[in-house]
Amino acid sequence: MSKIAVVRVRGLVKIRKDFVDTLRMLNLDKKNHCVIVENNSNNMGMIKKVKDFVAWGEVNEETIALLESKKKGKFYSLQSPKKGFGRKGIKMPFSKSGGLGYRGVKINDLLKRMI
Repeated sequence: MSKIAVVRVRGLVKIRKDFVDTLRMLNLDKKNHCVIVENNSNNMGMIKKVKDFVAWGEVNEETIALLESKKKGKFYSLQSPKKGFGRKGIKMPFSKSGGLGYRGVKINDLLKRMI
């Protein structure tokens, strides 16, 4: 089963309580926090619910090893990415040159810029 990396991109200001609860269930309490989860229907349901606040994609073993060597614990507190999240910032989806939503395997590039 593949692993999914989920990175919190946006903050908590003026968002609904059910979104806050879902982010907390994913252990994404602050901006630039990252968690590695299994690719199953429960996790994908939560990720799709908060798609406007996170970036996610399939992470490879090399990036997981790099994260674990730099950081300790189940979730990872990272820095802001060098050269930003995307050309249009954190309010637009990745498909439109922004920083939110599904990135596929390009999440590995983002995580390497955040370590």
